[in-house]
Amino acid sequence: MSSSPNWEPYCGAAPVPQDWYARWNLDPWLLGAVAGAALAWWLLQRGSRLEERSAALTLGCVLLLFVSPFCALSSALFTARVVHHVLLATVLAPLLVISLPGCRDRVPGSLMVWTGLQGAVLWAWHAPPLYAAALSSDAVFWVMQTTITASAAMWWFKVLRAPAAASVAALLGAMVLMGILGALITFAGRALYTPHWLTTQPWGLSPLEDQQIAGIVMWAPASAIYLIAAMTILYRSLDETRPAR
Repeated sequence: MSSSPNWEPYCGAAPVPQDWYARWNLDPWLLGAVAGAALAWWLLQRGSRLEERSAALTLGCVLLLFVSPFCALSSALFTARVVHHVLLATVLAPLLVISLPGCRDRVPGSLMVWTGLQGAVLWAWHAPPLYAAALSSDAVFWVMQTTITASAAMWWFKVLRAPAAASVAALLGAMVLMGILGALITFAGRALYTPHWLTTQPWGLSPLEDQQIAGIVMWAPASAIYLIAAMTILYRSLDETRPAR
């Protein structure tokens, strides 16, 4: 393993365990954009109680991922970055869908196409060259964040309005795509992600160990989110078909 370049991700230099909890991201452009989006939703999009709660959770998720010290932690550990991406795709994206119900009828393409597309976007950004580019350029970083979230949101739009059988199939397909990517990362046999070659040791992990943990997170817990969603939809579908007593 050769030495890595001096990476400076959007969330800042990699923290050490002694001070990471104080590493809040107070980027005025980010805070202004978040405040503006929240105000616009409040003025233009307010709806049901469910939508209001989803919007509040969306705001909380954005603050966790991009403002809290977790943002800085993802500069140090690939595992934290994978958790970040999983939350974008499986928590933030569906919350956006619920918060903005008026957009559901404006998504072109089929559920099958979006299943493949959102999986392809996630795979692409975990290719080592693209990942390294995102952690060395703020512009590329935001392209990564936007495309992961947007493709997942479009996919969730389709999942939530499709027949139960199609939704379950799409969720299981997404689970397989996530699981295979996680397995490939876990069993790669060498550290692939250069931005983390020199950032994991203060946390008691080698770059390869950090990568393996990240792969397992993607392979098992993250994939399980899709499985749980599929089982929930299937259960509700079967429950609706039962004759009333």
